[in-house]
Amino acid sequence: MKTIGMIGGMSWESSKIYYEHLNRMVKEKLGGSHSAKSVLTSVDFEEVERYSFSGDWEKIGNLMAEHAKKLNQAGADLVVLCTNTIHLVSDAITNAVSIPFLHIGRATGEAIQQKGLKKIALLGTQFTMEKDFYTKILEEEFGLEVLIPDLEDREALQSMIYNELVKGVFTQEAKEECLRIIGKMEAQGAEGIILGCTELPILIPGNEVKIPTFDTTKIHAQKAVDFALS
Repeated sequence: MKTIGMIGGMSWESSKIYYEHLNRMVKEKLGGSHSAKSVLTSVDFEEVERYSFSGDWEKIGNLMAEHAKKLNQAGADLVVLCTNTIHLVSDAITNAVSIPFLHIGRATGEAIQQKGLKKIALLGTQFTMEKDFYTKILEEEFGLEVLIPDLEDREALQSMIYNELVKGVFTQEAKEECLRIIGKMEAQGAEGIILGCTELPILIPGNEVKIPTFDTTKIHAQKAVDFALS
């Protein structure tokens, strides 16, 4: 079994879900008392959040590269960045280490392709929805048509994620707001919904949505386990 290296803390609310998924998936695969071999390095999210809102992605890239190197030195065989948004600086990670980096957008694209869907809606932070680091992979590598909510709904998601979800606040009001946005995307022809913020699957269980949802945390964790056991 290979050792999975995780860069967590963005937020730790979803990082703990990654750890749970990895260990459950390894146990399901191997049985007995098996669990995932892993190494975790975790950032102070306040720092990352501050750089994100000031647009200083170079500093975030340098920080992620530093943490990826720590994982490499600690014996990790692959790197998993436990967040969607910060994949914006994924090149900084791949350039910093010699071990494989598993991109969450690519793993999600593969999962959507397996379902045979063509038109998909992406929910997440404004950075994830509005910049092309995520949608470009889905469109160019997987031939998907990617829909994003209108500006008002993108701003609502941004506020909800940063003011509530990353702080561990998951309310019924926030859930209803997300379901309302999902309903609008379905009306626009979305065949499925990418829960493209690792906290969103905590708020919105897939069984509460009529069309397929793609839990990026679970998909990413499964990809890491498949790689580790290959």
